[in-house]
Amino acid sequence: QEHPRPEYETTLLQKKLKNKNITTENSNEDEKEKLTWSDRMPGYAANFGLILFMVMLTFSAVFGVIVYRITTAAALSFSTNETTRSNVRVTVTATAVIINLVVILILDEIYGAVAKWLTEIEVPKTEKTFEERLILKAFLLKFVNSYAPIFYVAFFKGRFVGRPGHYVYVFDGYRMEECAPGGCLMELCIQLSIIMLGKQLIQNNLFEIGIPKLKKLFRKLKDERTEPKEMDTNQSKDPQQWDLDYILEPFTGLTPEYMEMIIQFGFVTLFVASFPLAPLFALLNNIIEVRLDAKKFVTELRRPDTVRAKDIGIWYNILSGIGKLSVIINAFVIAVTSDFIPRLMYQYAYSKNGTMHGFINHTLSYFNVSHLKAGTQPENSPFAQDVLFCRFKDYREPPWSQDPYEFSKQYWAVLSARLAFVILFQNLVMFLSVLVDWMIPDIPKDISEQIKKEKSVLVDFFLKEEHEKLKLIESFIARDKQKHESGTKGKRIRAASFCQFNRSQQGSFASFSSRHTEV
Repeated sequence: QEHPRPEYETTLLQKKLKNKNITTENSNEDEKEKLTWSDRMPGYAANFGLILFMVMLTFSAVFGVIVYRITTAAALSFSTNETTRSNVRVTVTATAVIINLVVILILDEIYGAVAKWLTEIEVPKTEKTFEERLILKAFLLKFVNSYAPIFYVAFFKGRFVGRPGHYVYVFDGYRMEECAPGGCLMELCIQLSIIMLGKQLIQNNLFEIGIPKLKKLFRKLKDERTEPKEMDTNQSKDPQQWDLDYILEPFTGLTPEYMEMIIQFGFVTLFVASFPLAPLFALLNNIIEVRLDAKKFVTELRRPDTVRAKDIGIWYNILSGIGKLSVIINAFVIAVTSDFIPRLMYQYAYSKNGTMHGFINHTLSYFNVSHLKAGTQPENSPFAQDVLFCRFKDYREPPWSQDPYEFSKQYWAVLSARLAFVILFQNLVMFLSVLVDWMIPDIPKDISEQIKKEKSVLVDFFLKEEHEKLKLIESFIARDKQKHESGTKGKRIRAASFCQFNRSQQGSFASFSSRHTEV
């Protein structure tokens, strides 16, 4: 049975004190009173508004990094240094990913504190409800913060750039960034690897030891300032163990440890198709973190209070949700981000000899350079002769067709094949997961048989005990019957003798009374 939190009891008491109709006599009604929706509505409204604001803040940070990429790429393209101009894409990608990593680390710490404060103003009744709501808020904010830049590169970058002659511009002067000629898969791999490794190295390892040490030092300095040392001759020079334990940082729960593993599980499963080495790096990180956590729990934190728990709670639902979401996301990464489906379609539908020869030419469309808008033409052409047509990567109709620059039939065929692959891949993986779950039971067969044997032994033991008790009760009942029968026989004998004695007494009394009347 879970008891209400002190904060909940305090809020409930304040509500009772405000209500003037309640008196001290109706104590039974006071026990039934609880916080209603109207009492919690300000907290729910604050939660909704602040969570929405922080999600928009994360998207704003991602958009800010996009603007940085666009402006920096434009600035480096005008550089006089040939090396700088040739490495524009690598420079912009590397610096943008590092900025993303720093923003993620900062916002993670802010979101953790804000999620705790938002849960407190909701005033949950029990400690379990408090933990579940805190975990949901912190996971939602940190999930969006950690994966928003990766989702952008995987599914949105290069999708809204327009086409030659009709490009999409930002701030009326900068073109939207697009993927490399080979696609966004390599950039997604770079982004995922740097963010995952940097987050694990800095947040999961350095912060694991550094932050408790800093807090311990701060607490020690604070205690020395607030409580001046008193000279006591009886006190030993060496500090006692309880003094050393008091200096340690209090244990705040396992939620941060679980959160690290959940976010890492997301990095490993959600985009494993683009970064297959993610599980290996996660394994190496966990081997190191096991020892760091052991050192932290033994030397840096106070001893935790033991709490009985049935299972890992809401974390299992979060893990299950990430597992199902990872199937869908990896299907879209393979179908949309990579060139797997276009290559497959070309080989089996458009290639004349069933090979990949001519695939690049098939993915390029024609554009008439005379259709460029004024002021957007290249200033210096590297070609000696005038160019009439250029090629760009897209499935569009040529300029001499009836619908120039519209999406071609190949575009819609590839799009339908991509969607069909997503549906087929998702259902196939889900079916295999259900099949494996059915084939491999949660409890092994030998253990289940052992449990059945133990239950049968217990049932036999209890039946034997009940049978012995029944025999004992029957023996007691038989003895009572025998005693009762012997007692009734004795009563009958005593009653017969008493009747004879009574009759003799009655005769003597009658003779005495007759004599008395005669007198």
